[in-house]
Amino acid sequence: MAAMITADRLFVAAAFQSDTSHRLETTAGVLRADIIAAVNAIDDWVVANAAAFNTAIPTAARTGLTTAQKANLLAAVVLRRYAVGA
Repeated sequence: MAAMITADRLFVAAAFQSDTSHRLETTAGVLRADIIAAVNAIDDWVVANAAAFNTAIPTAARTGLTTAQKANLLAAVVLRRYAVGA
């Protein structure tokens, strides 16, 4: 899996800032450059750990789901875990 191109990383950073602002949340003095650096680090981590993530999925789902479906499932699990404080 390749890392996102710079334009996509910047899009994610901007969308995060916009979403955070619309929810009237603060980012405690975190600058735009800090958000971009975080997006870069997270994307790099995803690239480095994609194989381990895929291997962790049980065979039926690993072979039956598309890459996009597995990514959506990962996102749903992570978002839910933090939404409920797990």
